[in-house]
This record gives sequence, C-alpha cells and structure tokens, in this order.
Amino acid sequence: MSMSVSLPSSQPAHTPAMTPHPVHRRKKLIDVAIPLEAINAASAREKSIRHGHPSTLHLWWARRPLAAARAVIFCQMVDDPSAVPEEFPTDEAQENERLRLFALISELVTWENTTNEQVLNRARAEICRSWRRACADNADHPEAAELFDPNKLPGFHHPFAGGGALPLEAQRLGLEAYASDLNPVAVLINKAMIEMHKMATVSALPVDCIADSIGSFSCWSPISVTLFTSPRLNLGKTILMP
Repeated sequence: MSMSVSLPSSQPAHTPAMTPHPVHRRKKLIDVAIPLEAINAASAREKSIRHGHPSTLHLWWARRPLAAARAVIFCQMVDDPSAVPEEFPTDEAQENERLRLFALISELVTWENTTNEQVLNRARAEICRSWRRACADNADHPEAAELFDPNKLPGFHHPFAGGGALPLEAQRLGLEAYASDLNPVAVLINKAMIEMHKMATVSALPVDCIADSIGSFSCWSPISVTLFTSPRLNLGKTILMP
C-alpha cells in the first residue's frame, strides 16, 4: 500500500509560456502524489538532530526541514508515471513505477542518507531522466539551445532564502543553486552552507572543518571571514539584495 496523498493537478499538460511559442510540460510527481508519511517522519526527526545539522550554525525563524526541502524539489523535477504513457502505458505500470519512486524518496529523506552518494546519485539520475524528456519535448522551441539543454539542468533560485534549506538541497540534488535575501544574516548563513564546501575545494582551507558535508561549523567563522576578504573565494552564489 502506498503512503501518499493525491494532489489536484496545478497545471495542464501543455502550459502556455510567456512567449508565443508554447512550452510542453509533463505532470510532475508533486502534481499527483507524494509519500507524505515518510517525509513527515523524517522532517520531525530532524528536530532532535544536532551534529552536522544547519541549525547548529544559526537559529533561524521558520527553518524548513532538510528532508521536506529535498523531497519537494525532487518531486517538482521528476515526471509522474502517468505523464509518460510511452513507457508506462497501463494504470498498473504507472502505479508500480510511482511506488518505485516513492521508495527512493523514502530513502532520500532519511537523515543517514543525507551524504549517501549512492542514494543521491539515483535521485540525480531520475531528475536528469525527466529533464532529458522535457528537452526532447521542447526540441522545436525557438530558444531550445538556451532553455532546453539536455546536458545542463535548470538553475534553482530562491529569492528569499532565509535559513537556506531549499538552495542547499537543490545543490545536493545536482542543481546549480542561487540564493538571495534582504537580511544580511540570512546571506551569511547561505554563504556558509552552499559555498563553504566549494571554498574548501578551491582554497587551502582544511576540508575536515566540514563534518558530514554540511559541517558541525566548529571552524566556520574563519572560513566566512576568508570569504569576504578574498575575492578569489567569493563564488557569488549568495546575494544580498539591495
């Protein structure tokens, strides 16, 4: 039995674009059903996790659970099987494929799998698979070369990123993440979360400062100071809005 909630479709299969040329859009998992019980359980469990969790960096109002952020982004990017009749022609085949994706989501939201590359790579592969379908569906779009490149996933931008859960999880799932906020504290949090590991790669800063990929942040202060004092390390992914 699937642990899911059925959701009303938010858009038709063919959504009008902002330009005269239509963009073909398939229904996503989030339009049809998601495994809410698994997501809720993993999100609730995060409240008791301290080591390696972003909440150890700074307390933030209405911080979004990482598990929920990861699941929502995945479900927004992956096609629902009912939208892929060429591969899943019957209701039974569609339900079996949906249950397979639910099982992957249940693994994906588990805290122990936050840095499990095997599970993350499976999730990234599903996202890429759906993106390649979108690119093929829109191959005749006049801006296809720019907008629908099958070798480049679309970017993710959260204009009011706050505690940074969404851009962090978008980056974890293979998307290029951009974050911005009016609050300079939020900007600093996002810089530490979505740029720190890249700084450790680019610079001579010790990688072991970053425990569990997110970090216990025991040495995040000197790293953040280095970010603002060294233009070479400022990767420009987090923006302080004017």
